Amino acid sequence: MTRVLLTGFEPFGGESANPSWLAVRAAAETASAFAQPGGPLAGVEFSTAELPCVFGEVVVALRSAVEAADPDLVLCVGQAGGRPDITVERVALNLDDARIPDNSGAQPIDRPIEADGPAAYLAALPVKACVAAVREAGLPASVSQTAGTFVCNHVFYGLMHLIATERPALRGGFVHVPYLPEQVVDRCEPSLPVASVAAGLRAVVAAAVTTAEDIRMVGGATH
Repeated sequence: MTRVLLTGFEPFGGESANPSWLAVRAAAETASAFAQPGGPLAGVEFSTAELPCVFGEVVVALRSAVEAADPDLVLCVGQAGGRPDITVERVALNLDDARIPDNSGAQPIDRPIEADGPAAYLAALPVKACVAAVREAGLPASVSQTAGTFVCNHVFYGLMHLIATERPALRGGFVHVPYLPEQVVDRCEPSLPVASVAAGLRAVVAAAVTTAEDIRMVGGATH
């Protein structure tokens, strides 16, 4: 049995919903249909956690969820409004530089997440294999070289620091997802429905738990 913890975020920035949490919950609820012997998620057991969009507190909540679930793999998921596809993050930066306040009103500027931590961590996932799996599921996906400098990156770095310093056997990473269609009815922004994002997350998990060595394919960016 492979234990997988999926996390999403509460709404932030004035939104009434966060697609990351809705898709995480949907992915876990529908996973049993794909967990039969021979299925893409055979032998995978899911747990989920909704995280606060608050610097500092989010890592505390993540650690509590990890302790409760004792997972083999953690996939954190967040909203990236404006992105058109499901993006698997490659790099977590040791930097908070908030363009907007978090849900507690905090807005850290140019602050390290861990004072003595490395400048960055790479995801402990087969990033390109995960992207390929989402595309094979018929959904748009790409490698992302930056998770930003808001709470999503904060928890991504916190997860990777936890793995590096306390749980070396744990694997994990971060995925950003677009807005929901209902979030953009009055603006021209790309979106994906919950069911599609959930299918993409299931594909990411299936690739992550079955791929020991990442594939080689184009996934770089010039900016």
